[in-house]
Formats: sequence, C-alpha cells, structure tokens
Amino acid sequence: MKQKIKFPENFWWGAATSGPQSEGWFNKRHENVMDYWYRTQRNDFFNGVGPDVASDFYHKYKDDFAMMKQIGMNSFRTSIQWSRLIKDLETGEPDPEGVQFYKDMIEEAKKNDIILVMNLHHFDLPIELFEKYGGWESKHVVDLFAKFAKTAFECFGNDVKYWTTFNEPMVIPEAGYLYGVHFPKYVGKGKECVQVIFNINLASAKAIEIYHSMNFGGEIGIILNLTPAYPRSESKEDLEAAHFADDFFGRSFLDPAVFGTFPETLVHTLKEDGVLWDATKEELETIKHNTVDFLGVNYYQPKRVKAPAMEHDENWMPSWHFEEYDMPGKRMNPYRGWEIYPRAIYDIAKNVQNNYGNIKWFISENGMGVEGEERYRDENGKINDDYRIDFYEEHLAWLNKAIQEGSNCFGYHAWTAFDCWSWNNAYKNRYGFIAVDLNDQKRTIKKSGEWLKKVSEEHGYEYDLDQMKG
Repeated sequence: MKQKIKFPENFWWGAATSGPQSEGWFNKRHENVMDYWYRTQRNDFFNGVGPDVASDFYHKYKDDFAMMKQIGMNSFRTSIQWSRLIKDLETGEPDPEGVQFYKDMIEEAKKNDIILVMNLHHFDLPIELFEKYGGWESKHVVDLFAKFAKTAFECFGNDVKYWTTFNEPMVIPEAGYLYGVHFPKYVGKGKECVQVIFNINLASAKAIEIYHSMNFGGEIGIILNLTPAYPRSESKEDLEAAHFADDFFGRSFLDPAVFGTFPETLVHTLKEDGVLWDATKEELETIKHNTVDFLGVNYYQPKRVKAPAMEHDENWMPSWHFEEYDMPGKRMNPYRGWEIYPRAIYDIAKNVQNNYGNIKWFISENGMGVEGEERYRDENGKINDDYRIDFYEEHLAWLNKAIQEGSNCFGYHAWTAFDCWSWNNAYKNRYGFIAVDLNDQKRTIKKSGEWLKKVSEEHGYEYDLDQMKG
C-alpha cells in the first residue's frame, strides 16, 4: 500500500552540474586538463564529442534557470572554472570577462529564487599547472589553488552563501594515477597517487581557512563520493579488505574534512607499504584546524570487495589489500555498467550520523544515466523516463528513512538538471531532468522534470514501501 513519504518544507530539491561540463569553451582564458585531453586525443571520447560547446550554459543560463524554477528546483550546484576566472595563474589576478559571466549567472539564479552552491574544482586543473609543475603532485599548485579560491571569494563571497572546495577529489588520484581512466591517464603510480590525496586535502583546508577568515557569514564544505565497501563475506580477510577500501577511497577525504585528521589505520598501512605521503607538521596543522561546515555526498553505486587472492605486483596499488567482487544477482544499470543498490544511501546517512558527529549534509549527486533516451520520446516530444523516476523514488525512500531516524540531511541534488557533457562518456548516457538536443541546443522537459516539480511542491510523494529492496 502506498503512503506519503514526507520531507522537511525547507528541504533542498535540485541538481548539480559543473562549469567544464556545461559552459563550453567560450571566452576562456586558459585550457584545463579535460580541454587539453579532448583537443589532443578526441578518440577517447564517445562519438568524438567534447566540452567545446557542451550544453552551452555560457549563453543559455537564463533559459536554464527559468526551466529549473519551472520544474520545482530551489537549489543548484555548479562550479567556477579556474581556467575561466583567473587571468594570471601565479598571482590569482581575475579575468574581468570571467568575473562578469559568473556575476551575471549568480544574479540570474537569484532572480529565479534558486540557492546556488558554488564549487571550486571539478576535475578542471589548468593544463599549464600540470605541464609546469606536475599538477596535484606539487605543493606549489596547492598554493596557487588557494590564491584562486581567495579571488573567487573576493569576487562572489557577498552573493554566494554556500561553497564547496572540491567535487569527488578521490577521482583525481584514482582515475588519473592508478587506473588510467582520466587525464593524465597514468597507470600504477601508487606513490604519486597517495601524495595527490594529501595535497588535495591540504588545498581544501587552505581554501576553507581563507573563506572562514573573510567572514562572509556563509558556509563552506566539500563534495565526496562516499561509496560503501561491502565485503563478500564476514570472514576476517574480507572484512579487512572492506575496511581498507573504505579507508582509502572514502575516509582519506572524509576524516580530514570533518575531523582534520587522517584515519590511523590508513596512515599505518601506507607507512608499512612504503608509500605514505610527504607532509610537514605545519601542513598537518592546517588540515587539522580547517574543517568543513557541511558535507555534500555523491552516491551512484556500492563497492563490493573481497580479500586479494593473488600475490601483489611490485608497484604499490590498492589491490595489495582488496579486490573487486562481482556479486551474483545484483541489479544493474546496463547502460552505465553500475549496480543499482538504493539501500547504500541509507547506510551512508547512518555512517555520517553515527560516526561523524551527525554533521549536516546533503545528497549532492545521485542519478541514472541511460543511452538512447530518444526511444522514449512520445508524439509530443517528451521523453517518458519512468525508469529514472523509479530510481529516484527508491533512493529517496531510503534517504527519508534515515532522516526519520535523525540523520541531519538537508537536501537532495540529482545529477543533473539538463543533459550535460560527461568526460570520455560525453553524451552517451543522459542524466538530466531536461533533455538537450546537441544539434540546436533546444531544451525539453522530461517526465522526470514534471515529477520533480510535484515532489518539490508537495514536499514528498506517494510510495509503496514494499518496493524498497535491501
């Protein structure tokens, strides 16, 4: 039997995108690493589609904010591109044209009563800083990021009240230094990966320190992809594998963000393995004393792990301590190749509630990418994405259960408001509440957009709790 699932009246209903995935290259002062990657290796991207135009948010943000309001969104996260805002990367001097674009965009959000969450880094390091200094392996780049953050706060701190430092920072070392999935496409650089983890934590702390010192009265957090590691069994070996996976992929950023310290078990393991980061006492103090005001949590799929079965390679990798486990019978999104496991969103919420001081937080990304959505377009041109509505309703039911049990969650942002470019996936899988035609950039509200409007207006929806799968 269906019953009303009710959320607080001030709950955030919205979505997220990023500057490099939506704005396009128009009038940018610098290339970022993703721009460079696309320009030099187009075959890495689905159908050769890149971020040169993306969803043309640079020109269409007024229409986009109007449509967001139309479908009931009261909040929205995007990012300021380092490569657009800053003229001189060494001094942090702003580019006037970049400043004006973001000022106009921020003002348009206000006109539509949409709360902005402004993120500072979404995988878009300026390519010059990689070529000159080695990117996030460099402490100098950490200092340059702090200058960029200070400039952003000076330009927009009076108008934006919610900031985040990084989106999914673990993806940078994981995908770029271990598995060769993102630029710079290194494989097996474990020691460098671990140093990047430390340096990004330090960069985040320095940005937080600067923001808090400027007394704007707003709040600053970080966006983490917290993917629970579920062990294959309750054996000692599998439990240890899951603990390391959580330490490395989750707590390596979560603990410094909330507590200002790294997990002792992670530090011990990395030290024993000979790959612990280089850090000064002063840097550790900076991390310790500059923690977040709130958390954003991105969740798409769980991590299934087991104890490693083979001797490890000579070069350090996380696989020294765990292996991925292909669990039989799991539900899958066949287009993205990801497991669908809504229960994990509850487990994340309870972990934050019970182990991280019940810090306030929100779901900052959750979504279902589907290829070939034009198959579901009706005679009126609307995409009937009932599969996406079902996905959201089941995840929200689990989130609501946690909220009813005291979890301090204040919002839910889907990925994404309108179809946007997605790294080497490009536009293969679509995620938006609003469809984007890449031929003419025409926007069309999907059925899920109509659903969101109703949920936002009614602060909830009718749902049969028997549909929740554990």
